[in-house]
Amino acid sequence: MALPSTMYRATIQLSDIDRGVYETLKTTIARHPSETEERLVARLLAWLLFHTEDLLFTKGVCAGDEPDLWSKGADGRVLLWVEVGLPEAERLIKAARHAGQVALLACGNGLPNWERQQLPKLASVANLTVARLDQGFIQRLVALLERSIVWEVTITEGTMYLQINGESLETTVQLQST
Repeated sequence: MALPSTMYRATIQLSDIDRGVYETLKTTIARHPSETEERLVARLLAWLLFHTEDLLFTKGVCAGDEPDLWSKGADGRVLLWVEVGLPEAERLIKAARHAGQVALLACGNGLPNWERQQLPKLASVANLTVARLDQGFIQRLVALLERSIVWEVTITEGTMYLQINGESLETTVQLQST
């Protein structure tokens, strides 16, 4: 018998001063049994970093041909394709041919190797943005993770500030367009 997904409910006050986004966001996010808590937190952070009104979580791990998040137009075309982790360059190149914009929150312990091996292959992809957050920041959020997530997030001048359970965390947001 397959294990069920673990459900998390999130309420996030987002103030992205850099992009002029000020919203209270609510979502329910499922963590597949094969997904780590680190990846779940990274997906949630990607949702905030690239937030648009119609950005949705996909089936993710369950559907290999879908990104972690996407935004689609009325005609069904993918406007924004968002990946999390350290995907192969070929996956991002293919996504860039079919989506208006592609974004990646590059994270994981193998990030330095991924950057050396995959990033050069992505140099010619004009509609790709790669974001990086400190791995320690993500791990600290994992340590504080509860099934009911309440965060206050402010993004300004390339820094993310996050309030959780009375604790303040911050990290630099490195954005690179290829």
